[in-house]
Amino acid sequence: MNSSETLIQMIEYAKGNRRDINHLMKVYAYVRTIGICEGLTSQEQTVVELAAILHDIACPLCRQKYGSTKGEYQESEGAVLAAEFLKDTDWPKEITERVVYLVGHHHTLHDIDGIDYQILIEADYLVNADEAGYSEENIRNIMEHVFRTHTGKTLLQTVFGIK
Repeated sequence: MNSSETLIQMIEYAKGNRRDINHLMKVYAYVRTIGICEGLTSQEQTVVELAAILHDIACPLCRQKYGSTKGEYQESEGAVLAAEFLKDTDWPKEITERVVYLVGHHHTLHDIDGIDYQILIEADYLVNADEAGYSEENIRNIMEHVFRTHTGKTLLQTVFGIK
Protein backbone atom coordinates (compact mmCIF):
# COMPACT_ATOMS: atom_id res chain seq x y z
CA MET A 1 0.00 0.00 0.00
CA ASN A 2 1.21 3.53 -0.70
CA SER A 3 0.08 6.98 0.41
CA SER A 4 -2.12 7.45 -2.66
CA GLU A 5 -3.98 4.19 -2.00
CA THR A 6 -4.45 5.20 1.63
CA LEU A 7 -5.77 8.58 0.49
CA ILE A 8 -8.34 6.90 -1.76
CA GLN A 9 -9.40 4.65 1.14
CA MET A 10 -9.98 7.68 3.38
CA ILE A 11 -11.98 9.43 0.67
CA GLU A 12 -14.15 6.31 0.44
CA TYR A 13 -14.37 6.25 4.26
CA ALA A 14 -15.83 9.78 4.18
CA LYS A 15 -18.87 8.38 2.35
CA GLY A 16 -19.46 11.43 0.21
CA ASN A 17 -19.01 14.03 2.97
CA ARG A 18 -17.40 16.66 0.73
CA ARG A 19 -16.54 18.95 3.62
CA ASP A 20 -14.46 16.18 5.22
CA ILE A 21 -12.95 15.15 1.88
CA ASN A 22 -12.00 18.73 0.97
CA HIS A 23 -10.53 19.32 4.44
CA LEU A 24 -8.48 16.13 4.13
CA MET A 25 -7.22 17.07 0.68
CA LYS A 26 -6.22 20.59 1.76
CA VAL A 27 -4.37 19.38 4.87
CA TYR A 28 -2.65 16.70 2.80
CA ALA A 29 -1.57 19.27 0.20
CA TYR A 30 -0.15 21.62 2.85
CA VAL A 31 1.61 18.74 4.65
CA ARG A 32 3.16 17.55 1.41
CA THR A 33 4.25 21.05 0.42
CA ILE A 34 5.70 21.97 3.82
CA GLY A 35 7.45 18.60 4.17
CA ILE A 36 9.09 18.79 0.77
CA CYS A 37 10.13 22.44 1.23
CA GLU A 38 11.53 21.71 4.70
CA GLY A 39 13.61 18.81 3.34
CA LEU A 40 12.11 15.89 5.25
CA THR A 41 13.62 12.46 4.86
CA SER A 42 11.60 9.94 2.87
CA GLN A 43 10.41 8.23 6.06
CA GLU A 44 9.46 11.54 7.74
CA GLN A 45 7.53 12.55 4.61
CA THR A 46 5.70 9.21 4.55
CA VAL A 47 4.78 9.50 8.24
CA VAL A 48 3.46 13.06 8.00
CA GLU A 49 1.54 12.36 4.79
CA LEU A 50 -0.13 9.29 6.33
CA ALA A 51 -0.91 11.28 9.47
CA ALA A 52 -2.49 14.02 7.33
CA ILE A 53 -4.60 11.44 5.53
CA LEU A 54 -5.80 9.89 8.79
CA HIS A 55 -5.81 12.92 11.11
CA ASP A 56 -9.61 13.36 11.09
CA ILE A 57 -10.55 9.70 10.86
CA ALA A 58 -12.63 10.07 14.04
CA CYS A 59 -14.81 12.96 12.87
CA PRO A 60 -17.77 10.84 11.71
CA LEU A 61 -17.72 8.84 14.96
CA CYS A 62 -17.36 11.98 17.08
CA ARG A 63 -20.32 13.63 15.36
CA GLN A 64 -22.42 10.54 16.06
CA LYS A 65 -21.15 9.79 19.58
CA TYR A 66 -20.67 13.32 20.99
CA GLY A 67 -22.47 15.58 18.56
CA SER A 68 -19.15 17.39 18.16
CA THR A 69 -15.75 17.10 16.49
CA LYS A 70 -14.00 18.85 19.38
CA GLY A 71 -10.24 18.29 19.27
CA GLU A 72 -10.04 16.21 22.44
CA TYR A 73 -12.67 13.81 21.08
CA GLN A 74 -10.86 13.52 17.76
CA GLU A 75 -7.59 12.76 19.48
CA SER A 76 -8.86 10.03 21.81
CA GLU A 77 -11.09 8.32 19.26
CA GLY A 78 -8.75 8.97 16.33
CA ALA A 79 -5.75 7.16 17.77
CA VAL A 80 -7.82 4.00 18.21
CA LEU A 81 -9.37 4.22 14.75
CA ALA A 82 -6.03 4.98 13.07
CA ALA A 83 -4.41 1.97 14.77
CA GLU A 84 -7.26 -0.23 13.59
CA PHE A 85 -7.09 1.21 10.06
CA LEU A 86 -3.33 0.59 9.82
CA LYS A 87 -3.09 -2.78 11.60
CA ASP A 88 -3.32 -5.02 8.54
CA THR A 89 -1.27 -2.85 6.20
CA ASP A 90 2.30 -3.50 5.15
CA TRP A 91 3.56 -0.21 6.60
CA PRO A 92 6.49 -0.79 9.00
CA LYS A 93 5.63 -0.74 12.70
CA GLU A 94 7.72 2.38 13.42
CA ILE A 95 5.73 4.28 10.79
CA THR A 96 2.30 3.10 11.95
CA GLU A 97 3.08 3.78 15.60
CA ARG A 98 4.21 7.32 14.85
CA VAL A 99 1.17 7.97 12.63
CA VAL A 100 -1.16 6.76 15.40
CA TYR A 101 0.65 9.04 17.87
CA LEU A 102 0.29 12.04 15.55
CA VAL A 103 -3.41 11.38 14.91
CA GLY A 104 -3.87 11.17 18.68
CA HIS A 105 -2.16 14.54 19.22
CA HIS A 106 -2.98 16.66 16.17
CA HIS A 107 -4.89 19.25 18.24
CA THR A 108 -2.30 19.41 21.04
CA LEU A 109 -0.21 22.53 20.49
CA HIS A 110 2.37 21.95 23.24
CA ASP A 111 5.18 19.44 23.67
CA ILE A 112 5.51 19.07 19.90
CA ASP A 113 8.18 16.42 19.55
CA GLY A 114 9.26 16.23 15.96
CA ILE A 115 9.20 17.91 12.59
CA ASP A 116 6.41 15.60 11.44
CA TYR A 117 4.22 16.67 14.37
CA GLN A 118 5.08 20.34 13.77
CA ILE A 119 4.15 20.15 10.11
CA LEU A 120 0.85 18.37 10.79
CA ILE A 121 -0.10 21.05 13.34
CA GLU A 122 0.78 23.84 10.92
CA ALA A 123 -1.02 22.30 7.93
CA ASP A 124 -4.19 21.56 9.90
CA TYR A 125 -4.16 25.06 11.38
CA LEU A 126 -3.79 26.66 7.93
CA VAL A 127 -6.90 24.84 6.74
CA ASN A 128 -8.91 25.31 9.95
CA ALA A 129 -8.12 29.04 10.06
CA ASP A 130 -9.50 29.45 6.57
CA GLU A 131 -12.54 27.20 7.01
CA ALA A 132 -13.51 28.68 10.39
CA GLY A 133 -12.58 32.29 9.58
CA TYR A 134 -10.14 32.75 12.46
CA SER A 135 -9.38 36.33 13.44
CA GLU A 136 -6.17 38.04 12.43
CA GLU A 137 -5.29 38.26 16.14
CA ASN A 138 -5.65 34.48 16.53
CA ILE A 139 -3.59 33.84 13.40
CA ARG A 140 -0.82 36.22 14.52
CA ASN A 141 -0.75 34.62 17.98
CA ILE A 142 -0.43 31.10 16.58
CA MET A 143 2.18 32.23 14.06
CA GLU A 144 4.30 33.72 16.85
CA HIS A 145 3.83 30.95 19.42
CA VAL A 146 3.24 27.72 17.53
CA PHE A 147 4.52 27.86 13.94
CA ARG A 148 8.19 26.93 13.64
CA THR A 149 8.86 25.98 10.02
CA HIS A 150 9.92 28.63 7.54
CA THR A 151 7.53 27.23 4.95
CA GLY A 152 4.57 27.10 7.33
CA LYS A 153 5.13 30.70 8.41
CA THR A 154 5.49 31.86 4.81
CA LEU A 155 2.27 30.11 3.82
CA LEU A 156 0.40 31.55 6.80
CA GLN A 157 1.60 35.07 6.03
CA THR A 158 0.88 34.76 2.32
CA VAL A 159 -2.53 33.07 2.56
CA PHE A 160 -3.82 35.44 5.24
CA GLY A 161 -1.95 38.59 4.16
CA ILE A 162 -0.09 38.93 7.46
CA LYS A 163 3.28 40.64 7.72
